[in-house]
Amino acid sequence: MSLFAPSAITSDLRKANPFVANPTPTAEFSTRAGLKIPVPFRRRLPRLATSSFLVAGDIASYLIAYLLLLPFLPHGSEKMVLERAFALAALAAIVLYASNGLYPGYRLHDHEHLRRRTTASFKVSIIAALGAILLPEGLGLLFPIIGFLGLGLVVQPLMRGAARGLSWRLGIWGERAVIVGARNRIPSLMAYFSEHWHYGIRPESFSPDTSEVLADNGPSIALIADDTGSFIAELATMRRQFAEVILLSDTPNLKITGLRPADVGGEIGVRLAVGGRSASSNLVRRVLDLVIAIPATLVLMPCILVAAAAIYAIDPGPVFFRHAREGLSGKPVRVLKLRTMYRDAEQRLETLFRDNPDIQAEWSNHFKLRQDPRILPVIGHVLRSSSFDELPQLVNIIAGEMSFVGPRPFPEYHLSAMDSEFRAKRRSVTPGLTGLWQISERSNADIELQQQLDEFYIDNRSLWFDWHILLSTIPAVLKGKGAC
Repeated sequence: MSLFAPSAITSDLRKANPFVANPTPTAEFSTRAGLKIPVPFRRRLPRLATSSFLVAGDIASYLIAYLLLLPFLPHGSEKMVLERAFALAALAAIVLYASNGLYPGYRLHDHEHLRRRTTASFKVSIIAALGAILLPEGLGLLFPIIGFLGLGLVVQPLMRGAARGLSWRLGIWGERAVIVGARNRIPSLMAYFSEHWHYGIRPESFSPDTSEVLADNGPSIALIADDTGSFIAELATMRRQFAEVILLSDTPNLKITGLRPADVGGEIGVRLAVGGRSASSNLVRRVLDLVIAIPATLVLMPCILVAAAAIYAIDPGPVFFRHAREGLSGKPVRVLKLRTMYRDAEQRLETLFRDNPDIQAEWSNHFKLRQDPRILPVIGHVLRSSSFDELPQLVNIIAGEMSFVGPRPFPEYHLSAMDSEFRAKRRSVTPGLTGLWQISERSNADIELQQQLDEFYIDNRSLWFDWHILLSTIPAVLKGKGAC
């Protein structure tokens, strides 16, 4: 049966799914106000409004950066010159953001946003450096401009998040997209894109009455979530009726990772990319690890010693422990941690398994317990919920056994639940203090999802991805979704 043939299920889809063919806020407003806005412009109006909010957020970020620098700026005419230079630098950066597709930046991962923004700010800094060389007394402008742009980059994720959240609450964030595929796959895909709304896809079930919907400000994107061979004859029709047609892999489970578009001799194809394994990128990672880990160890050492004293006061005995984990190329890594459990934790766990089969089932899925009686009172829960117990691993990072970002080094009983092919892939990279599943799911992820997220990270590994994960770790810990 043709996917575009009228069907009796159309009315059922409309009733069951509130997303299908519902008019957008823009359409409702124009109807109530009696305005006759052309359909092409009405389609772009939410996108323009969202982009305006994002631009306003970036302007606010640079204003905040200016206010932070204000106490350090000179007075008089020099201050006026600096203010004009700041305004020009901010304008140049925003223009580059726009040319790099960051307004609104739908369907871009957060680390790609970070890469594009940092690259744009670097380009503006290069232009400022050239101006400093060519203009008289230009050197006095260079470092203030670099500091201004750097502070703007630090503030922008917060302001962008606020602007994006406001657009989402107003119902104008994202592009409407119908999901075409088997009925058993549509609910999971809709749940996935609804939960990950920041990607900018507003999912709707497929309605056969496509032409009517499109004529009334309907979805402009079709997401194909099925075997393309089953409806290859319909693709030409879909390309006429939708502005964009996207063939999905198994998105909710991320089973196909590292997939990239490729132009092979003029033919459109795909390639499976292997990210971040060059010697130069590994060297940069190592340098950054040392630059961050050594000062962090010196600053945090007093706090670690206070925590160690609290542990000893509650349960006298060794306050640190080393646990054997699997590292790069399968080499054993003795991971250093603050002790957060009673010394007889293993015996307590065996007793729990014997007395409560449900607890054993929870352990089999997560290798963690939500209510774990083995954890030390007060100090143990505080250290684990804040991930502070992991900080002694800064020593492992300095020793080169671990990196700041990478798949977490798991104990043998955890790894034994994963397939051998995936274990071999994990051995190809250095384990990390934090990773992708720590910032996205933390301890709520089961074994299968942990494996899928780690595999996605390994296949798409890059320095920008690492920076995004590292910067996202702090808010993930503060939200307290679970222990790393």
